[in-house]
Amino acid sequence: MNFRDTPSCIEKDFNMTDYETRLDALKTKYPFSKWIETGLPQYTKKACAACAAIFDTLLHDLGALGEHADEPGKLAAFRKAIRALNTLNEHDDRLIETGEREELCALCNTIATVAGIDPTDYGGGEGPASEWREW
Repeated sequence: MNFRDTPSCIEKDFNMTDYETRLDALKTKYPFSKWIETGLPQYTKKACAACAAIFDTLLHDLGALGEHADEPGKLAAFRKAIRALNTLNEHDDRLIETGEREELCALCNTIATVAGIDPTDYGGGEGPASEWREW
């Protein structure tokens, strides 16, 4: 068997674990390109790219911790991401309004679920973002 006949599951083992692959797939759930399409002035490519970068870092951090990492470690990654969003929103408080808040909280809850965290255990049942968000 030559390399071209190597099953893709073997190739994947050299690149990412199933857990990391599931986390990476969540990037398709990002709402940021939709925000840009609204044409509202606060949703610049730069602002939306900054939001995406925060979530990219969250997904990377969770992947680096590993699927079986303890929950406090995973929550620390969420805390870091939400605080970064707080800082970003401080620069333009129009960035995260009601609809965007709901989308970001839903995204965090989806990420939490894939990371093995029950989002209803945090933020009074609203999810881990509600533990630290100021928006």
